[in-house]
Amino acid sequence: MTSLNSLHTQFSEPLLESLKGKVICIKVGGNALTDPVVKQEIVDQIAEIVKMDIKPVLVHGGGIEIKKLLDDVGVKSEFIGGHRKTDTISIKFIEMALSGGVNKELVSLLNSAGIKAVGISGKDAAMVKAKKRVHSEIINGKQVTAELGYVGDVQEVDTSLIEILLDNGFVPVVSPISSGIHGESFNINADMFAGHIAGALNTEKLIALTNIDGLLEDLDDKNSLISNLTIDEAKNLFGTVINGGMIPKIEACFAALNQGVKSAHIINGTKKGTLLRILFTDEPIGTTISRHS
Repeated sequence: MTSLNSLHTQFSEPLLESLKGKVICIKVGGNALTDPVVKQEIVDQIAEIVKMDIKPVLVHGGGIEIKKLLDDVGVKSEFIGGHRKTDTISIKFIEMALSGGVNKELVSLLNSAGIKAVGISGKDAAMVKAKKRVHSEIINGKQVTAELGYVGDVQEVDTSLIEILLDNGFVPVVSPISSGIHGESFNINADMFAGHIAGALNTEKLIALTNIDGLLEDLDDKNSLISNLTIDEAKNLFGTVINGGMIPKIEACFAALNQGVKSAHIINGTKKGTLLRILFTDEPIGTTISRHS
């Protein structure tokens, strides 16, 4: 914690005061959760945020953990357009990995850091209603749709459970597994899930922690970071600069911003103190997306 404590001297008092009592949504991905040291560092930063009277909502993914569990039980993973095709067998193990594994580990770590954390999923209190995702892409000039199984999109969000937890001093830790209209389980992309949760809560910020510095013009050039851009500017980069796993992160930012979230950030959660720096200093960190310039 010494490195985090030393950051306090760099904090901007106006920034700190402007966030007191406010809700922020933090999305942490599987890549940032694989290293125990990094994981603890993130937990320690969240604990610091809570101590400053800021209310974080933590949404997590867990692609690496899902892959490991499916490999262990001999279930093969098939991907279509970057989405994991999910049948009735694999959805059970995916829910086990996310809601039973990653979620409860994060809750335990936060509790050990003195933070009252509660692990929930989109299923709890019918918080998120999911609809089946229909994947569509253009192949050889033709529009092609593909069946993904139990992969979902957010249809509706009820924030009442999260608000009850926040009002009573708890940190919600949320798995993206959600229910459809018939009670069936759907796995929703954690980035998109976080974007809709942030938007529904009208949070001050959405912060996506990943393992790269932000949106890069050239993936092979770490110095090509795009620090700031608007929604319209980002839309023009799809298919070139924005592709692969960055697509849902950017679209999640759009979902949050279009529902009133003040700003959205993509930062490298594997670097020391980046979460605290993006909140409490004027340092240029990661990529910030806003509605207007």
